[in-house]
Amino acid sequence: MSAPAPAYSLRDVTVRLGERDVLSHVTADFAAGRVHVVRGASGAGKTTLLRLLMGLVEPVSGSVARPEGARLAAAFQEDRLLDSLTVSANVRLPHGGVRGPERARLLDETRRALAAVGMAGLESARAGELSGGQRRRVSLLRAGLATSDVMYLDEPLRGLDERTARATMAWLLPRLAGKTVLWVTHSEAEAAALPAPVLWTVDGGRVRPDRM
Repeated sequence: MSAPAPAYSLRDVTVRLGERDVLSHVTADFAAGRVHVVRGASGAGKTTLLRLLMGLVEPVSGSVARPEGARLAAAFQEDRLLDSLTVSANVRLPHGGVRGPERARLLDETRRALAAVGMAGLESARAGELSGGQRRRVSLLRAGLATSDVMYLDEPLRGLDERTARATMAWLLPRLAGKTVLWVTHSEAEAAALPAPVLWTVDGGRVRPDRM
């Protein structure tokens, strides 16, 4: 059986931020429909790699091939919530102004998702009133409930206590099925809990395949 076609392909890519080459001469293929776990020390360039794949930064040299027409969802380290909106409205933002039965279904799905990650009854709270851990979960629910082909998750469980992280992971895992996932983490436990992950390490500006 042939290997899956790459969703993303990097060829001799260098990314420079200021005077520093954060990524240097990187060549890598990220297969479609797999969970790719990107690991490395703080400041190694993991988030820069994610932003490169998303098209938020461009290389100074080399080439990047990205999937055309792919629907994207993301949860960044910065939670990027709209503080004036309710928790429920923030989770539902990617769906726009749906109405009728679809809106009712989405409201119910949002309510059940919040309960699953320990935030039952907070649908009507303003995002600006939430703790850091609660904001993180809302950001993840928004990404997980969005209609997407590719998910970018940058340190998704960072700042969550062990019990909350387990509950959030349990809710999130089924929503990764069939998608191309780029999951940045420094946690070995997170990587081990993911289904058949493809492991990558970012170190010294290079990106290389890895294993547990």
